[in-house]
Amino acid sequence: MSTTVAHRAPPSIYDLDAYDYDLPRGAIAQVPCPRRDEARLFVIERGTDERRHLQVKDLPQVLRAGDLLVLNDTRVIAARLRGVTATGARCEVLLVRPSTQGSWIAIAKPTKRLKVGRAVQWMTRAGGADGPYSALVKANQDAHVELEFGAPIEEILAHCGEMPLPPYIHREKGSGAADVERYQTVYARVPGAIAAPTAGLHFTPELLEALRDAGVERTAITLHVGPGTFQPVRGDDVREHQMEAEWAEIPPAAAEAIANAKREGRRVIAVGTTTTRALESLAVEGRVVTRSGWADCFIVPGYRFAVIDGLLTNFHLPRSTLLMLVAALAGRERILDVYRDAVERSYRFYSYGDASLIL
Repeated sequence: MSTTVAHRAPPSIYDLDAYDYDLPRGAIAQVPCPRRDEARLFVIERGTDERRHLQVKDLPQVLRAGDLLVLNDTRVIAARLRGVTATGARCEVLLVRPSTQGSWIAIAKPTKRLKVGRAVQWMTRAGGADGPYSALVKANQDAHVELEFGAPIEEILAHCGEMPLPPYIHREKGSGAADVERYQTVYARVPGAIAAPTAGLHFTPELLEALRDAGVERTAITLHVGPGTFQPVRGDDVREHQMEAEWAEIPPAAAEAIANAKREGRRVIAVGTTTTRALESLAVEGRVVTRSGWADCFIVPGYRFAVIDGLLTNFHLPRSTLLMLVAALAGRERILDVYRDAVERSYRFYSYGDASLIL
């Protein structure tokens, strides 16, 4: 009696299931490394497939003199607000982007409690909701609301705003004071992000100085990280996913530094997937120029990178657009093997986790 064995065909690189992997819940970092640059660093050399296990502070010995690091200097705003409606119902909003003068588009939870034409009173971080901080609901559609604030947004966020930590980082109410400093890069400059460019969280002033002394150059662009970075992929074919655009700007100094590096054959290494998306989205015929606009490039395997030669990044969610971007640079099978290895070696994952460097 013979037995027929059915062999499952390998997944297509465009199947969402091809970007899944097993991750123990305990591997998701809840707090950052005590010292930023002592996070672990998994180095992957694409040309030789050599793999090394170091620390971020070893970057001056890993990178070459003449390499150009491109940073994202966006600054995270305290974009999460908790409110009370006129009926006493509690709600929570995450500011996404400015709309008209004094108004913002926000993601609301639960949406149905924010009725158009009614006011929301914001709770201060001390817990009260009887201050002068409120907003009028101007529109409510598709889980997004438009809010017209009754005071300058900077003042409201200073008194009522909370750091918008990702949902997989859990905090007891009132216990997130350390996140105000740690969920921000040391070189953050331009306010506007609702999430940190997490690869940059590993840098310290001392590490930046050591890199400079080693001949590694750096420059900065700006991409205000929004919800599009974290939007789940819906549908089985990843090519059908539409990335939500995020505002980015490449200033003249960065455009010149990148152009010089490319012309001279030096490596351009992006610090983070947000930097990568900004550079690849705003490049004009493969060249980086002074430019601002919406970064909407969705990078999956098969994509030909026009700008970057390497990437420093954290370890990303299964089935996420960020994992697909990393797979496009390193190769899907290789990166999934790296992630399995990282799990076995107890690397820490996601925003407050360890880093990988793909060269």
